[in-house]
Amino acid sequence: MSEKRSESVPVKMRPIYDEITALTDAVCSEHLDEDYALLARRMAAALARKRPSPLERGKMHVWAAAIVYSLGTVNFLFDKSQVPYMRADELADLFGVNQSTAASKARQIRDLLGTSKADPKWWRPSKMEDNPMAWWVIINGLAADARSLPLPIQEELVRRKIIPFVPGKQSELEEGDSMKNP
Repeated sequence: MSEKRSESVPVKMRPIYDEITALTDAVCSEHLDEDYALLARRMAAALARKRPSPLERGKMHVWAAAIVYSLGTVNFLFDKSQVPYMRADELADLFGVNQSTAASKARQIRDLLGTSKADPKWWRPSKMEDNPMAWWVIINGLAADARSLPLPIQEELVRRKIIPFVPGKQSELEEGDSMKNP
């Protein structure tokens, strides 16, 4: 999906989107990384495009916390072995929100967007090659890791937007924009 579409927002929702992304950008740039900031903007845009948008109700700092919390869950932010790592309560505190509130709203977001842990649609782009969920394909009824398939097959899978890029050629992700978020 194109960058324009992934962050497009209805005019009516633009002020809400801008307020939420100002909060997520600030926390992500200071405490996480640009991948999280980018994904938070995309997730806020996806929620803003829902009809009716859930963002129209509630406090913006709660939505901002929940968006980053949801992305943290998908990307294992709360796992000490990951970089970056942050405790869930610390993340919620950065937004001035109780952890249980952030977790509850994040669950609502994941349900609305149909996402789960390691979902390639919401996985950090710089770590996509390490996400096994992005590479499993079914060929002739058999599951296969696309990274082990011949190059012409990998290229066809990229063309069909089944895998994000040919492994080892991550620039394909930026150029082809094949696994960008809704």
